Amino acid sequence: MKFDSILSEINGFGKFQIMLVLIQSLSRLTLPCHFLLNNFMAAVPSHHCNITALDDEGVFGNLTLEEKMAVGIPADENGDQESCLMFSKPQYQHLSGLNISEDTFTVPCQNGWVYDNSTFKSTLATEWDLVCSRKGMNKATGTSFFAGVMVGAPLFGFLGDRFGRRPLLLVSYLSSMTFAVLSAFSTSYIMFVIMRFFTGLSLAGISIISHVLNVEWFSIEHRTFSGVIISLDWTLGNLILVGIAYYVNEWRMLILAVTSPLILSIIAWRWLPESARWLLANRKVDAAHHYIMKCAEMNNRTKCMASVTPMALLEPGQTETTDKKYTFVDLFRTPNMRKLSICLGIVWYGVAFTYYGISLNITGFGLNIYLTQLIFASIEIPMKIGVYIFLEKLGRRPSEAGALLVTGLCLFINIFVSKDKWLIRTVVAVLGKALSEASFTVIYLFTTELFPTVVRENGLGYTSFLARLAVSISVLVMLLEDVWHLFPAVVYCTVAIGAGLVASLLPETLNVRLPEIIEDIEKPRAQSTERKEVK
Repeated sequence: MKFDSILSEINGFGKFQIMLVLIQSLSRLTLPCHFLLNNFMAAVPSHHCNITALDDEGVFGNLTLEEKMAVGIPADENGDQESCLMFSKPQYQHLSGLNISEDTFTVPCQNGWVYDNSTFKSTLATEWDLVCSRKGMNKATGTSFFAGVMVGAPLFGFLGDRFGRRPLLLVSYLSSMTFAVLSAFSTSYIMFVIMRFFTGLSLAGISIISHVLNVEWFSIEHRTFSGVIISLDWTLGNLILVGIAYYVNEWRMLILAVTSPLILSIIAWRWLPESARWLLANRKVDAAHHYIMKCAEMNNRTKCMASVTPMALLEPGQTETTDKKYTFVDLFRTPNMRKLSICLGIVWYGVAFTYYGISLNITGFGLNIYLTQLIFASIEIPMKIGVYIFLEKLGRRPSEAGALLVTGLCLFINIFVSKDKWLIRTVVAVLGKALSEASFTVIYLFTTELFPTVVRENGLGYTSFLARLAVSISVLVMLLEDVWHLFPAVVYCTVAIGAGLVASLLPETLNVRLPEIIEDIEKPRAQSTERKEVK
């Protein structure tokens, strides 16, 4: 029997599926909190050199703070105080308005920095002085995290296809919580970077496995809705992050706060079902029958399954298959799979590169950091309603290509808008952010529908690997603004447009049943292209 036919019989969108989504939402709420955590945890508050060493036990000690700053800190070309330089000796002539001296030598900060703690009590930058010549080390904390996600994605993808979705989710829950807690109690920068790497590696499992498990339990006619409703976890987590970060302004406690939902996830895991689709693809018919009957019972459809035996669940010819173990290599072994994998890899790279290029640069639009993050998160709700409509009416391919191309257009427009016009920049940036989020929502569903069941986790692991590689590079591209202030925007714009063009080469999957084996991709069977199968 076709599994999609079975799902239609037992209700592919009932209480069972709702329970599945709710249980997994507990862990998925932590994903945006950790993925965007550096916006707050690694924030760099206003700072200047510590000039107490200039105290000559004379006039300097009797000056007010404002006067000490005037004689100890030089001004930049805009008249603002330098953050990374100080005078080698007090310049008392500045107190009388004279700015010329024969001895106005400036030197890098000699005794550390003084930080403005009005917004953040402590951040990574203030904890380990990751500013000025060390600001690259601050960005590297984000790169380390996404490098972990990059490694974890193919690892958990392979393990998820080999050992199943359910056990690997528990491993992800436990390891994510363990490494996140250890990172919060890090005693050195090196320890923190290592722990964030493993936190990212562990969270990658939650990211890809939970999405696949949800989609595999929804029927054809409800797959679009499932993909969009699952993505709302990211939006809700985004909003929760803003609230938590606003009230918890100490980075160690912030990590613990955003990780806490995983405790509930571990408790609720006992009620989480395995993917019956995966079980059937791996000929574990008894276990598949068990979960299908649980689904039918919860959805009040047990009568239609009364005469169905475990062996009857296998498709004709499937009982003859061998216990082949699929790997990452199978994504490129055959022509159609190879073309599909290459195109999806390029699109995922572009989607992630652009999305995080916008999301991790929320201080660049002239608004308060919390307000900008709140606007970015809030705009996702109406956007995802629009995504659902476009996915149902136009399909996956035009939705994905269109979202990326218009995102690139928004980035292109903002290149020519000066920073003093913050309102225009923010409106265009919010639109670009919404569309980049739309492209992420679509590509998760699109990819899950394109890869066959036997390599679906491997496929998502591979594409997620490229996506996190893109994020790791995207974070560092921001440093290139020191070379040319428009360089990052030009790069993000180019990548978004390029990925949009490649997305137009992918096959459409609207109302097409999920492929189960690689032969469904290489030699599509007649059933593979049926529109909404007859119940």
